[in-house]
Amino acid sequence: MRMMLRARLDTQISNEAIKNGSLQKLVQELTETLKPEAAYFGPSDGGRCCTFVFDMQDSSQMPSIAEPFFSELGAKIEIHPIMNAEDLQKGLGAIQR
Repeated sequence: MRMMLRARLDTQISNEAIKNGSLQKLVQELTETLKPEAAYFGPSDGGRCCTFVFDMQDSSQMPSIAEPFFSELGAKIEIHPIMNAEDLQKGLGAIQR
């Protein structure tokens, strides 16, 4: 299922992670694990934020996806199922039958 993960990073912890190189390493590892169709990085709510759109095969993957953000970056995260335009059209077509 297509999912969107948005992580708002703790500023002090992510400052240190940038200085010691662990932020770059974590982002690379998460990108390799998630194989996102899209990844975005920028400010949100006055701090650093990253957003990944990826395919989650099973909900049991949530802990392994979320824990690095919690434990290494002190992040607040949200994970939501989402649709692209094609998915929406397919879903709307199904309810019209």
